[in-house]
Amino acid sequence: MKDMTTKERILYAALDLISEKGYDGVGVDLIAENAGLKGPSLYRHYKGKEDIFNSLINLAESHYAEGFGLKIKSGESPTGMDELIEKTMERIQFTMYDDVIRKTRRILAMEQFRSERLAALTTRYHLENLQEMYGNIFADMMKKGILKQDDPEYLALEFAAPVSLLIHMYDRQPEREAEVLEKIRKHFQHFAKVYGEKKKDL
Repeated sequence: MKDMTTKERILYAALDLISEKGYDGVGVDLIAENAGLKGPSLYRHYKGKEDIFNSLINLAESHYAEGFGLKIKSGESPTGMDELIEKTMERIQFTMYDDVIRKTRRILAMEQFRSERLAALTTRYHLENLQEMYGNIFADMMKKGILKQDDPEYLALEFAAPVSLLIHMYDRQPEREAEVLEKIRKHFQHFAKVYGEKKKDL
């Protein structure tokens, strides 16, 4: 990335290293070296490795919320099942291919048992955020008569959980990318077939 501040260079260096070696496998000196700094100068910007790591997680959370579009305002829900599928596929591709999100997901997979904060963040990142967002979307779509009346929170769980599993499969086996995307799209199409309201003839 161009025009990064020194603090940002440190964070992105930490992201690269920790996503490959894990938290315990990376020292402050190595982060500084990869950021183009000498070890002691890093402490002008961060107190230590834990401070860097916490700042990195904060960066990833805000990046995810903005790029994924978690904040859906009332009235902004899809106007049909086809639009729901296409907008969600766009979000899926952001999740799969965005460098910050992909590396953060790898870090969480490795480090989720290291602290309560990371355990909670992993649950929120992989499921709760999606369930809340799509629960709100589905409730709005039910009001518009696009989706059958049901429990929107449970439908959101049914909609999102298989996708999370498939994205993890892609993370482990990136050579199965095409298969994963096809399965995700077919899952959405099946959901639309089961829960979409049929248009009534005028």
